[in-house]
Amino acid sequence: MSKVFGSAAEAMAGALRDGMTIAVGGFGLSGVPYDLIEVVRDAGVRDLTIVSNNMGVDGKGLGLLLENKQVRKVTASYVGENKLFAQQYLDGSVEVEFAPQGTLAERMRAGGAGIAAFYTKTGVGTPVAEGKPHAEFDGVTHVQERGIVADLSLVHAHTADREGNLVYRMAARNFNPVVATCGRLTVVEAEVLLDGFVDPDLVITPGVYVHRLVAAAPREKEIEKRTVRPRALAGTEA
Repeated sequence: MSKVFGSAAEAMAGALRDGMTIAVGGFGLSGVPYDLIEVVRDAGVRDLTIVSNNMGVDGKGLGLLLENKQVRKVTASYVGENKLFAQQYLDGSVEVEFAPQGTLAERMRAGGAGIAAFYTKTGVGTPVAEGKPHAEFDGVTHVQERGIVADLSLVHAHTADREGNLVYRMAARNFNPVVATCGRLTVVEAEVLLDGFVDPDLVITPGVYVHRLVAAAPREKEIEKRTVRPRALAGTEA
């Protein structure tokens, strides 16, 4: 059976329901599966738990789900630049579980590897560790963190073949590889969909993790913050 679907909506058919946990790749506005997120918005499912590094910015990416009041809980490493996310967190309409960034990545990696829990020094003595089991290893206190297994993973890749082998591009790689592994169902949008196979030496996510695949719609690359140097005056050195 082919993993390739004709549209993002077709690739997501039957995958969405109220109350599910969705892991989403991306960092800020880089490597975000925009097409797949828009399908979630249009489906109108509610009470979602979103696992992602952050919730994008207002009106873009995962921010669309916040605007549509579809999110009940977010597990993330920071609130970031999304004012609505901060507002909903502070007014209690969205529950937030903060996780150190590396811990969040490892929790998803562990979930994808079948590891139920692990211990780390990160977060010990902070609110992150409250209520969690502690243990001492080599004289150092560690806190237990649970692996994350999502009902659905949404991934953005640069290149894919029709078996779902994935390659990412530069910073857009970010959390996508670990998100791809931790979903019971993993749906991928790819900018380039090959007729042949990705060179095995270049594969980052093996196709065994990918269940459904769609070509990403062309769109302008979003920039979260644009920083430029002052223009040099004519006749002066740059």
